[in-house]
Amino acid sequence: MRLFAAVLPPEDAVRELADEVDRLRALPGADRLRWTGRPGWHLTLAFYGEVDDDVVPELSARLERAARRTDPFPLELRGGGQFGHGRALWAGVFGDVPALRLLADRAEAAARKAGVPMGDHRRYKAHLTLARSRDAVDVQPFLTELAGFEGRSWTVDELALVRSNLPKSGVPGEQPRYEAVARWALGGAG
Repeated sequence: MRLFAAVLPPEDAVRELADEVDRLRALPGADRLRWTGRPGWHLTLAFYGEVDDDVVPELSARLERAARRTDPFPLELRGGGQFGHGRALWAGVFGDVPALRLLADRAEAAARKAGVPMGDHRRYKAHLTLARSRDAVDVQPFLTELAGFEGRSWTVDELALVRSNLPKSGVPGEQPRYEAVARWALGGAG
């Protein structure tokens, strides 16, 4: 199954961001972007790709340990940015980003120790993807609008293992579906 580790923002943070995205989608040129669906909003910590079913229990046990070793921490969605000259538009993250980065490193290490091939390590860049494009798009108007966005703070208190179900219908614009297959409380709480 296709898996990744993530932080899932709470519903009130998602609602605030959805209001901002509604404003972005009303801007000229918004139809040139493929907007991610609200149910799919997450902060990816480590992408695992296809993981054999027999590896999932070991990966899960190691992710549970990583969660227990990490104390809850505050975050908020704020501002935005882009990757690849408008190929990805994202909302930024503010707060205890070093704690989020540590959790991402632990999620990657958990996979390596469980035998999941992870490729080369890249420095973690905290973001929540809002839209993508196959072509370079001038996203400056969207970045200008996002610059003033500041969501409310929340406490990250769990780590999720998420399954990505890719579209199979071939319908243009169809989004992947995401399903949390496991969740662990941070700091051993809960």
